[in-house]
Amino acid sequence: MADQHDTLISVEEMAHAFEDETTEVDLSNYAPEDWLTLALFWGMALCVFLQFFTRYVLNNSLAWTEEMAANCLVVIVFLGSVMCVRTARHIVVDLLYNFLSRPVGRVLEIFVDVLCIAFFAYMSWLMWRYVAIVGSERMVTVDLPRGAVFYTVLVAFVLMLLRSAQNFVKDLTSPKTVREQAAESGTTGV
Repeated sequence: MADQHDTLISVEEMAHAFEDETTEVDLSNYAPEDWLTLALFWGMALCVFLQFFTRYVLNNSLAWTEEMAANCLVVIVFLGSVMCVRTARHIVVDLLYNFLSRPVGRVLEIFVDVLCIAFFAYMSWLMWRYVAIVGSERMVTVDLPRGAVFYTVLVAFVLMLLRSAQNFVKDLTSPKTVREQAAESGTTGV
């Protein structure tokens, strides 16, 4: 018994499958930090490609490409976390919310918002102190201060703090919380 996926179609039908109606691309969900993260991702990809090409094709590796790719990855992770905070895409355990009534669940979500704000505020403060201590160190292969990477991580934590505060305000003022909206649109990290 053949199921729907085993149905044979003609070459003509396959060719017409690409002529289906297309929809408009909606880029309104993306914020400036998302575009910066995308640009850094392509910069990292270029460094990795350059590293691969010089090492395996030219047999003469450029040492700086590995360090730059690693630093780009660190920055990408933290700037990408800003998007995750804004869109409530971090991994959450929502099993408890399924057993609570909606009003109690909403109070719990607002409490979680306050905890997130406190956490990101504390991490921003810690990162500020860390940058003050080691921000002037130099990179190994490139004569640049490592503080450039550390300051970017600090900025990412401050942005996460601001996005958490923004989510808190949205949760207080809108009928559905940010997490509920993300769950309905299917964009949660779960």
